[in-house]
Amino acid sequence: MATSDGPWRRVLRYLESARNLVGCTGGAIGLGLHFAGLGGAWWPGVVAGLYGVGALLTPGPAGPASGVSGVSRASGQPQGAGPVFPPEPEPEPEPEPEPEPVGRPAPPPEPDPELEALAAYLAAVPLPPGAGVDGLLAALRAAGPGPVAELIVRHRLPVAVAGYLRARTWRPWAGPDAPDPAVELGREVAGLGAELA
Repeated sequence: MATSDGPWRRVLRYLESARNLVGCTGGAIGLGLHFAGLGGAWWPGVVAGLYGVGALLTPGPAGPASGVSGVSRASGQPQGAGPVFPPEPEPEPEPEPEPEPVGRPAPPPEPDPELEALAAYLAAVPLPPGAGVDGLLAALRAAGPGPVAELIVRHRLPVAVAGYLRARTWRPWAGPDAPDPAVELGREVAGLGAELA
C-alpha cells in the first residue's frame, strides 16, 4: 500500500522506535562482553544477535507505523480514534397526567351543623308558609359557609323568628293598629335573602 511518507522518513521513524533502542542496548551489551574478553572471535555475531533478539522481542508501536488511518479488525472502529462508549439510553418520557373531565359538577358543600340544627328547630315552630323561611334555608345550604351566612344562621334569622313568636303571642293585646307578625317576618326573611345573594 502506498504511503505519504518517504523512505527516509520511515528510516528515521525506525531509528527512533523502541525496537531499535532495545536492539541497540542489546548490541551495547554484546560490545561490553567483547571488551570483557568473553566474545572471542565471534564478537560481531554476538553483538548482532543481541541486537536482533532485543529488536524482535520488543512489541511494536500501538498505532499504525505508516500513519495511515485504517479500521481495526477487532473492534471495527477507525484506528487512532478515542475509546467509544455505548450510547446512553434515552430517558423514558414521563406519563402525561390524565385530563380532568370537563364539565364535572363541583361537589356540594358540606352541611353546616349549626344550620341543620336551626332548620330542625324551625321545622317544629309554627311559622307561616308565606314567610319564605324554607326558601331562605335552602339558599343558605346552597351558599355554603361564609361570613354572611354565618351571621344569618347564628343571629339574624333566630332574632327574626323570636320577634315573630313574641309578636304573635302579644297580638291580642297589641291593638288593631299593630303590624301583622307574619308580614313582618316575611319582610325580614326577604331582606336576609337579598343580603345572602
